[in-house]
Amino acid sequence: MERAQEEMKYAGVFGIYRKGHQVMAAHRNIFNQITLAFILPLCFIYLAEMLISEILFSKQPSYIFGQNTYKHTHHLPVYIIFNLAYYTFLVIFSLLSTSAVVYSVACIYSNRTISFNKVMGVVLRVWKRLMITFFVIYVFTFSYVVIAVLTLNLCLAIGGTASLVLFFIFLFMYIIGFVYLTIVWQLAAVVTVLEDFRGVKAMNKSRKLIKGKFWVALTIFIGLSILVAVIQFMFYVFVVYADSWAIWKRVLVGISCLVLLVPIFLYQLVLQTIIYFVCKSYHNETIDKPAMSNHLGAYERLSDPDEVQMEQV
Repeated sequence: MERAQEEMKYAGVFGIYRKGHQVMAAHRNIFNQITLAFILPLCFIYLAEMLISEILFSKQPSYIFGQNTYKHTHHLPVYIIFNLAYYTFLVIFSLLSTSAVVYSVACIYSNRTISFNKVMGVVLRVWKRLMITFFVIYVFTFSYVVIAVLTLNLCLAIGGTASLVLFFIFLFMYIIGFVYLTIVWQLAAVVTVLEDFRGVKAMNKSRKLIKGKFWVALTIFIGLSILVAVIQFMFYVFVVYADSWAIWKRVLVGISCLVLLVPIFLYQLVLQTIIYFVCKSYHNETIDKPAMSNHLGAYERLSDPDEVQMEQV
């Protein structure tokens, strides 16, 4: 095992943070291009949804009968269309951002030359594989949330002190399970791009890789999630609900939140890829750089129509 992989095997939280910073600093040009093309629109959509939802749907008039409140339903079609559009664009830019960053970091690790044109060609090739994994992830997550909600409601339906105790026990278990599932699917996205796994197989591979390094990944996940939550809170307080503020102040704060959120999203994707290499090293799975280079090169050849035609001939 080469020295770099041996060092990566024992990398901790701060080591991974430092490695991520070094990768981004040394290849600032390509990551700036990826950020402008994919991550900036992703973050803009993420923040804009909060503001638009508040403007369009949170201030609807309502009728009150007894203890129940019934809102007008004539905005329901608009609400459905808006959410479909939001999640569609969110998924599209998430796929593009993940593919671009994972491929770029892997090229840097395997000493391949990289350019934005290559990244664009590979992204257009990889997104279909990644879409399968994303679909499986959403099915798992949706099923998990539905089961959790039904279980928590059943606990409350029992009544009494025992009901509250069960509720908080299952709530705590649900939060732990949801965090674990989130970490696994983040790594599964990297596995899909860098290995011949997708969907459920990528999830299983990710679950095996994360063993032994779960607490490291959890600490990084919590740290970045706190930063995102703080920015989201600032956006809600000073932009979405700051009706008494002048428009220019709200716009200024909104732009500031966007500027802060963009590098965090980029950094998170870079760290996910580095965590993948750390987990591979930890489990003594030799990272063959020439083989990885050939795997990445296959994406480039398949994304180049001229080369595909030559290969067919």
